[in-house]
Amino acid sequence: MKIKILIVALVFLYSGFSMAEETSGPKVIAYYFHGDFRCSNCYKIETYSKEAIDKYFAKELASGELEYKIINIDKKDDEHFVKDYKLYTKSLVLSRITGGKEVEYKNLEKVWNYLDNKEAFYNYVKEETSKFLEADK
Repeated sequence: MKIKILIVALVFLYSGFSMAEETSGPKVIAYYFHGDFRCSNCYKIETYSKEAIDKYFAKELASGELEYKIINIDKKDDEHFVKDYKLYTKSLVLSRITGGKEVEYKNLEKVWNYLDNKEAFYNYVKEETSKFLEADK
């Protein structure tokens, strides 16, 4: 009897895991990377990035198709991102995830060029994020 219950439980667990995998589709993660020391421009990049993503991608954020994460690369657990994305300064990076694995990423280095033009900054983030979201459709 115990063996039958165990088998039923294992089958139930296995089917639950496979269903979760099937329903989790591709997604894009927008990472803002910073360190412990932050200047006014670093805060501006974080603010503008968050505002642009919230403004243009509310639906994708709500559905989980897009995530926005702020990461401090000076924390021990997050130091690997420096090497993973070849970071040399504060950065906004888009990462496309398909099948649970990163298949592409892009460092949006031009954010530094648009610090004095909020709308140009927003448009740059909007265009690049849209390209990443559309790639899996």
